[in-house]
Amino acid sequence: MQLHISPSMRHVTVMPGKGVKEFLKVKVASRRFSYRMVFYSLLILTFLLRFIFVLTAVDTIDGESKCSSIGCLGKRLGPTILGRKLDSKVPEVIYQVFQEPVDPEEIQKGAADIPQSLEDFVAEMKDTRSDAKTFATKLKSMVTLLEQRTRTAKIQEYLYRHVASSSIPKQLHCLALRLANEHATNANARLQLPPAELVPFLVDNSFFHFVLASDNILAASVVASSLVRNSLRPERVVLHIITDRKTYSPMQAWFSLHPLTPAIIEVKGLHHFDWLTKGKVPVLEAMEKDNRVRSQFRGGSSAIVANNTEKPYVIAAKLQALSPKYNSLMNHIRIHLPELFPSLNKIVFLDDDIVIQTDLSPLWDIDMNGKVNGAVETCRGDDKFVMSKRFKSYLNFSHPLISKTFDPNECAWAYGMNIFDLDAWRKTNISQTYHYWLEQNLKSDLSLWQLGTLPPGLIAFHGHVLIIDPFWHMLGLGYQDNTSIADAETAGVVHFNGRAKPWLDIAFPQLRQLWSKYVDYSDKFIKSCHIRAS
Repeated sequence: MQLHISPSMRHVTVMPGKGVKEFLKVKVASRRFSYRMVFYSLLILTFLLRFIFVLTAVDTIDGESKCSSIGCLGKRLGPTILGRKLDSKVPEVIYQVFQEPVDPEEIQKGAADIPQSLEDFVAEMKDTRSDAKTFATKLKSMVTLLEQRTRTAKIQEYLYRHVASSSIPKQLHCLALRLANEHATNANARLQLPPAELVPFLVDNSFFHFVLASDNILAASVVASSLVRNSLRPERVVLHIITDRKTYSPMQAWFSLHPLTPAIIEVKGLHHFDWLTKGKVPVLEAMEKDNRVRSQFRGGSSAIVANNTEKPYVIAAKLQALSPKYNSLMNHIRIHLPELFPSLNKIVFLDDDIVIQTDLSPLWDIDMNGKVNGAVETCRGDDKFVMSKRFKSYLNFSHPLISKTFDPNECAWAYGMNIFDLDAWRKTNISQTYHYWLEQNLKSDLSLWQLGTLPPGLIAFHGHVLIIDPFWHMLGLGYQDNTSIADAETAGVVHFNGRAKPWLDIAFPQLRQLWSKYVDYSDKFIKSCHIRAS
């Protein structure tokens, strides 16, 4: 490179070498000359030359063909300025190998020759100095094998969790049997609930009426205990517990022997409601059909797990759909609340997998504005795993019946702790809409949604929901353990929705304590059935 300054110092020329045309020329004003201008010009030139050298060196390292500094600069800056990308450096043969179909059986047969880890793969490539095709083939085989093993492990985990969450733990079965025996042999376990003098308060709308539908005695005891212990006016609390025929005697025995005075506890079996046992009840007919359809189209858990074409999360959803609770009348009973409690105008419905941590009487001060269902929405919140649910999370929008009726991005809401204005409900066709869509789902072979009572609830209560403060209902404690104890303790109600129920061994240990502190482990029935805190 040559730097030439004219005698008059009016021209400064930079030349890259002999025989090469000058490429940069600085002309200094003829009348007023500035040495500062020359200095800054040289400084800029020095920077540009360093920049050109670096680009040339990078091209050389990348394996580019030899080029002059100007040529390499053009290659580098040209595509960027024109908005074009350089050609890929990846050999075409690698793409060809990756695009070839994979035979899972062949992969399994040759598993012994496939590297089992990235470390093994790198070591083998260094030793053999393989070409690009061999490199791609080995890499593809290793990744495919690891994907197969990961898929198998995930599906096994889902199956074990399904079995653990769907089965009745022997401790809970023991508790029900011992209480049933107590009910048969101990008159104190057969007390009328509530006592005759408190019966008028069961229909007194000046009291705070809560409804709990459950066939799990231990879970019901925790809900009741946490409700009463955290109430500022327990003498105004009325808890209506609804259970099935087989659990009625043990449930009555438990609350007869463990009164929560001064609160009023009522225990009723489904068989005590005449309208539910006589004539045609749409939800019961739907449940019978639902059982037949599920057995016909889903098969058992073994058939679901044996499917090698579906993704693990799809298999997990199908396994969850087989859970007995999703086809339990205890789960569907809430749609009949206006008929179950014809004299009440407002109630709070509670699931049996919640824990109440504050006084709930302020819920009666919420103005429902003509809405029927007061619920917490589940599409906004810090926990993106739990609080990201919209209609498309529950309903199948590939089905025209759903897609033409609803907005997939509409925010969903949660069951578990809901305020129901029964007077407003009786003026609507919510129950009829619920039964209609249950029937439509059965006719479509369960293709509108797969599981639970929330999807038809989202449809039936559409336009009738009042969103309440999320303080009143924290969700997700049975799905994942990202929720901290400190955050959970600030919520009014925590909900262990999901498979990891707090009474199961698969519960998250750090979250279970929120539930277990309401269990008296010194109680003779609890101790005799070996029910422990952990």
